[in-house]
Amino acid sequence: MESQKPHFFTRLRSHRLTTTFTLLATLSIGVLAGSVLTRSVSGKEQQGVDSSSARPLVIPNPTNLSNGFSAIAKQVGPAVVNINTESLPKESPKKKRRPGAGGQGGGQGDPQSPEDFFNRFFGGQGGGQGDDDGDGQGGGERRALGSGFIVDSQGYIITNNHVVDKADKIFVKLASDHDEADEGVPARVVGVDPETDIAVIKIDVKTPLPTVKLGNSDGAQVGDWVLAIGSPFSLSQTVTAGIVSAKNRSIDDRDANGLSKQFQKFIQTDAAINPGNSGGPLVDMAGQVVGMNTAIYTQSMGSQGVGFAMPSNIVASVYNMLIGPEHKVIRGSIGITFQAAQSSAVNRIYGYGNGGIIITTVSPTGGAAKAGLQPNDVIISIDGRKIADGDDMVQDISARKVGSSVKIGYVRDGKQMTASVTIGDRAKTYSDITANTDDDAAAPQQADAGESKLGITVSPLPAAQAAKLGIKGGVTITSVRPGSFADEINLGKGALITEINKKPVTDMASYNAIVSGLNVGDDVVFVIRNTASKQGGNSFVGGTIR
Repeated sequence: MESQKPHFFTRLRSHRLTTTFTLLATLSIGVLAGSVLTRSVSGKEQQGVDSSSARPLVIPNPTNLSNGFSAIAKQVGPAVVNINTESLPKESPKKKRRPGAGGQGGGQGDPQSPEDFFNRFFGGQGGGQGDDDGDGQGGGERRALGSGFIVDSQGYIITNNHVVDKADKIFVKLASDHDEADEGVPARVVGVDPETDIAVIKIDVKTPLPTVKLGNSDGAQVGDWVLAIGSPFSLSQTVTAGIVSAKNRSIDDRDANGLSKQFQKFIQTDAAINPGNSGGPLVDMAGQVVGMNTAIYTQSMGSQGVGFAMPSNIVASVYNMLIGPEHKVIRGSIGITFQAAQSSAVNRIYGYGNGGIIITTVSPTGGAAKAGLQPNDVIISIDGRKIADGDDMVQDISARKVGSSVKIGYVRDGKQMTASVTIGDRAKTYSDITANTDDDAAAPQQADAGESKLGITVSPLPAAQAAKLGIKGGVTITSVRPGSFADEINLGKGALITEINKKPVTDMASYNAIVSGLNVGDDVVFVIRNTASKQGGNSFVGGTIR
């Protein structure tokens, strides 16, 4: 048996090639035959199948779905309009942004929104057609698109200010107008309020128009269903659904003067909002408008599930003022700026842990200055009512009538005091606060005792600059070591320090004396002088040394 094994494998190897070719030939013949048969059968099926027994499909009667979205869309849709604007090229000087300016309630900071991801929807930034470069310089005719909703049957429409801002022509297209080529009827601006980004426009009508039903935005709760209606990407009468995902949301956005838009408190929603939705209504399940779609959080100019709508209560209040005889919003002010405390160390050093705000600037023309209030005073109450924070104070003061008086409770050097302050017109009061001054030249660098403890080096403020600023002196930060205590609390290069822990810093000697007494675990609060305004003003930066 052993002698036969080699003979068997030799024969197998010698016939392997022949066997392989035989198998391939058989398979090829099978594939060709199958193809021919399939083609033959397919042709017979197309020509010879009897379909007389097939029954036609029947379209059923329309069925109303249980979620009610369609009923709301039919109810509100006729009062939602498409807004088109045209802007002709203009020559206009660019305004210089002033860093770190705050309004009443505005803090110090970068005037640019973080990463610039709060993008407006056409009508103001980046969505127009034409070759406008975005700053109003040169280029051709610019067209933009937005939405709005009718609140008065006589043709009064609410939309966003940035939809109609700087427009030379405004056209409104009603939901009943199905002519795609028709750009709509001309509209004119009744009044605008840039601080809330609200505008009122009007069209002339011969017959009453359908209107929306306004709701109370205070009743909207996180988790409630809402619908957004508008014209995203020129697609009119588009309805998207979502929920209220947050309330009272603030956006770190500033105007051309660097003032915080502190009157913008939004309803946040995940209903899809896209370019062109701006100015359209946000509607609850009762068919009531609870907000006006205004902005989105995006890095792609499209919806990413985070949209912002101005609450209807604010919209109604502003609308009522804009349709008044003066066609503008007049807000009360006591003539101060302040910085909302960010650090618990600031609260502990200045003793207002239970609420309050530190005054940074007092306008010489405002009621606060005439009543004797000063920078570094801590306001703790209004007419005997304790205030929680800057937003609380702003909402109270701004709603008061110009010319009326208010009792302000404040703390100065640990002592509680009161003052009767006259309410002024906010727009007029802040004209001097927003003034710019020439940049001061940097002083030469000099070593100091705070490098090891704080991570900064400073140099003394020249006497001439101190006199120009109207202060006794100070030290300017010339460098900040990465990862140091100063770096962690965002104490920046170029900042002018005038106080540390309520102790005046006028020169290197006073600075070194204070810093040398600081130890790990101590709270440290720096008073930083604002050198960008004629009226000065302070900001407070603090933390705990670790």
